[in-house]
Amino acid sequence: MRPMKYSLFRQLLSMGILIVGIIFFSLGILLPKVLLPVYERNIYTYLKQPLELIRPDLEEDIINTDVAYLYITAENKVVTSENLENVIKATPKQILKHITENYGKFNYLGKTYYYNTSSNNYVTKVALTNNNYINEIREDILYTIFPILLITLLLITALIIFWSRRLILKIEHLKEKVDNLDNDNYVDHYEYNTEDELQALSKAIDTMRVTLKEQDEYKNQMYQNISHDFKTPLTVIKSYIEAIEDGVEDREKGSQVIKEQVEKLETKVHSLLYLNKLNYMKDLKYYHDQTIDISNILKKSIEKFKVQRPDVSFEIYIGDKTTIFRGTEDMWEAIIDNMLNNFIRYAEKQVKVTIKNHRITFYNDGPNIDPNILNDIFTPYKKGIKGQFGLGLSIIKKTLALFQYEIVVKNEKKGVSFMIK
Repeated sequence: MRPMKYSLFRQLLSMGILIVGIIFFSLGILLPKVLLPVYERNIYTYLKQPLELIRPDLEEDIINTDVAYLYITAENKVVTSENLENVIKATPKQILKHITENYGKFNYLGKTYYYNTSSNNYVTKVALTNNNYINEIREDILYTIFPILLITLLLITALIIFWSRRLILKIEHLKEKVDNLDNDNYVDHYEYNTEDELQALSKAIDTMRVTLKEQDEYKNQMYQNISHDFKTPLTVIKSYIEAIEDGVEDREKGSQVIKEQVEKLETKVHSLLYLNKLNYMKDLKYYHDQTIDISNILKKSIEKFKVQRPDVSFEIYIGDKTTIFRGTEDMWEAIIDNMLNNFIRYAEKQVKVTIKNHRITFYNDGPNIDPNILNDIFTPYKKGIKGQFGLGLSIIKKTLALFQYEIVVKNEKKGVSFMIK
C-alpha cells in the first residue's frame, strides 16, 4: 500500500486540532458527567433546606417556582403546591409511587426528577424538582468553555504555523546541505538563532562533509601510493627483461632481481588481500573466543628476522607467568611478522620484546617518529616514517582490534616503543 503524502505543516496542524478536540471533549462532555454526583448532592441539599418551613397553608408567593412541594398528613391527605404541574406533569399519586427513599431521583416520561423528604409521626413533606438545574449548569460550562477553546485553537494554530514554518525552513536547509555534500563550491549562509537538536544535526552534517572530503582525498592519495608501490617493482622487472633480451644484462643475475621483485609484489598483494579480509572478519564472533600461546610464535619470527639483520641484537623478556592471548596462530604471526619487518628497517643495534602485566611491548633503538605523523602511522598507505608508506602497521592495528586489543606508539629517549594492551 502506497503511503499517503502529508506535509509536516499539515501534520502539526492536525495534531493541534486533535489536541483542542480532546480538550473540548474532556471539558465539555466528560467533565459534566464526572461532576454530576456533585451537582446531585447540591440539589439534595437545596431541596432539604426549605422542608422545615413547608406547611399546608404556605403562601404561594414564597414558594420557589423550580421546586414543588407535597404535604402528606397522617390521614393520607395530600396537599400540593400550585406550581407542581409546572415542575412535573404527573398526579401526586403517580409521583408518590416513585418516592421510595428519603431522597433520590427517578425518571418519568424521559426526564429525571430529584426529591428529598422529611417525615415525622404526623406528616411527610416532599420537595421535588426536575433536572433543569443540571442542564443549565452543563450549558453554562459549554458556553464558557467554547469561546475559550476557540481562542485557544486560534492561538495554537498561529503558534503552530509560526513554529512549523521555522522548523520546515531548518529541515529544508538540512536537506540542502545533504544534497551538496559532494559540492566543493557550496557555501552555507543559514544562521541558527537557537541551539537545538537541528543545529546539532547541522553541525554533524558539516563534520561528515569534512570527513567525507578527507576520506576522498585520502583514497586518491592511497590509490596514487599503491600505484607507485606496484609500479616500481613492475618497472624494474620490465627493465631487466628488456636488458636480458638485449644481452645487456646477465640472464642469471637478471632472473634473480626479477625473482626478488616478484616476491615483493606477491607480499604486497597478500597484504592487501589480508587487510581486505580483516574488514569482514570483524563480524565473525568466534574469533573473539580463541586463545593462543604467543611465546613460540614470537621465537620463530625472531629467528626468521635475525637472518636479515645479523647486526641487530634480538631480545625477549617474559615477566608474566602466562603468555596466553586472545587470537589465532596465523593472526598473531601476521602481527609479529609485520612488527619485526618494520623494526629491521629502522633498528640500529637492538630490538627487544617484553611480555609483562598481560601487555606486549616491542622496542627498537632506531630514530624517533615525527610527532606530526605519529597518529597516522596505522593508516593504510599514509605517508609515514622517512616518507615510507605501506600496510604493515595498519594490518597490526586492525588485527588487534578484532580481539579488542589496542596498540599505542611512543617515542622514547632513544628509539620507539609499540605497546599492545
